[in-house]
Amino acid sequence: MQNFPHHYTVTAIGSHGAEAELVSDGLPPLGTATPPEFDGPGGRWSPETLLVAAVGDCLALTFRGVARKSGLTWTSFECDVTGTLDRVEGTTRFVAFEVRARLQVPSGTDQERARAVLEKAERNCLIANSLNAPVHLIPVIEAEPAVPHRIDVCPAAI
Repeated sequence: MQNFPHHYTVTAIGSHGAEAELVSDGLPPLGTATPPEFDGPGGRWSPETLLVAAVGDCLALTFRGVARKSGLTWTSFECDVTGTLDRVEGTTRFVAFEVRARLQVPSGTDQERARAVLEKAERNCLIANSLNAPVHLIPVIEAEPAVPHRIDVCPAAI
């Protein structure tokens, strides 16, 4: 990892149309638009969906690093994030983020340890730590189904 501080630069290019474009060195351009909730055309990423996506993306990537460092073996990770935008004291802002994280681990894994690793990732998620709104993690830990042993019998032996 590079020394702090890190700097990230994105240029937002607006036009007279409904869309904008985000550009950053070394990345493909990303078209954005106002969401339908604000009378936008929809069908594009918006600042609102990008922020909510950043919470989920950061948790997924942070979990991967924390799991690797802790030696936790896992099968799959997926999270759904819902950001709640509301009007508070005359200001429109996100007031909460609910993160439903599903972690699948191999059969026999200590699920409490897996939960602790997931919760540590949530505490260390730099995007969530940068927000004013609370982030509520709802973890679901599932054991991978055990593969039943199958004995194949050769039809000629019957």
